[in-house]
Amino acid sequence: MRDATHALLVIDVQNDFCPGGALAVPGGDEIVPGINALMAEFPAVILTQDWHPAGHSSFASQHPGKAPMEMTEMPYGPQVLWPDHCVQGSDGAAFHAHLDTDRADLIIRKGFRPGIDSYSAFFENDHTTPTGLEGYLRTRGISHLTMVGLATDFCVNFSAVDAARLGFTVEVRGDLSRAIDLNGSLDAAKAGMAEAGATLI
Repeated sequence: MRDATHALLVIDVQNDFCPGGALAVPGGDEIVPGINALMAEFPAVILTQDWHPAGHSSFASQHPGKAPMEMTEMPYGPQVLWPDHCVQGSDGAAFHAHLDTDRADLIIRKGFRPGIDSYSAFFENDHTTPTGLEGYLRTRGISHLTMVGLATDFCVNFSAVDAARLGFTVEVRGDLSRAIDLNGSLDAAKAGMAEAGATLI
């Protein structure tokens, strides 16, 4: 068992990011047994959940003439347009059925503001609007994070970079994460995480 300063952060292991889902990450379901086993090593387990209202501004369906995976410009910067996914209360937004959610001390939902997407567990995509996770970790005395989940090059990446910049010690378990790899995004994410000070295992 790790000490009380160490938490496992499980990012977005939801049906829509697993095979058959609206935004399926290849092999996304393969990591579930390993994540469940890893939970036993940690005194604190935190899950994140993508939680979009219907008609979210990051959905390609809300931008006439645009297709999923195209880029657009939002007030807060460049934004990938996604297929409709993880809509609040839908089966797609639910955690994978085999994920051991009972072990979670906290479930933090993100992406619920209609006008802004949220990849990171710590901030919306404007990089300034906080989710509240940092404060929770600080008040529990947690300083060391191990991250797993979906997708390595988006939500895991943004969470790891933000956590490292906030001063947490960060490890990303590549074997228990899977990537979308959109136009080389995985290599870029690995480089960015390393540059920020996160350790890829």
